[in-house]
Amino acid sequence: MTQTILMITAVSGAQDCAGEMERQLKLKVELASTRKEGLAALRRREYSAVILDDSLAESDPTGADLLWKHSGLAVPLQINFAIASVSRLVREARAALARRAQEQALAMRAAAGTLEGELRSTITGLLLQSQLALADPALPPQTVVKLKVVAELAGTLRRQLERPLL
Repeated sequence: MTQTILMITAVSGAQDCAGEMERQLKLKVELASTRKEGLAALRRREYSAVILDDSLAESDPTGADLLWKHSGLAVPLQINFAIASVSRLVREARAALARRAQEQALAMRAAAGTLEGELRSTITGLLLQSQLALADPALPPQTVVKLKVVAELAGTLRRQLERPLL
């Protein structure tokens, strides 16, 4: 999925600013000149970042809150376009996107760690229960064969989890 930035501002020269940001960041930048256009854009797709002109936010705080509420996982940036240079906008957007990428990586590592812990616990339970069942001398031979297969599969899963991913 291509990263896209939504820039919401009515300032003159916004199109040129968006074009320069696209060139420097190598990302698509969509432009909305009103809160209503911004909300419509947010309903159509997901964005990596939403940059809202400070003057729009200050003149309509409730509308700004609505934009932030609908921005999903996009990084919210509120910048005064009247005094900010394109280079500052690029720096702010680049830093925000880098933070977003770092947060996503941390969240993925945490989720993977949680999943791995749960899998290890389940596999340990499978191995323990199958070994306890195999210790029962009254088991029919077909059940013994099936339990050995279950124990072998659980052992294989455990070994696969112990291998480093990369």
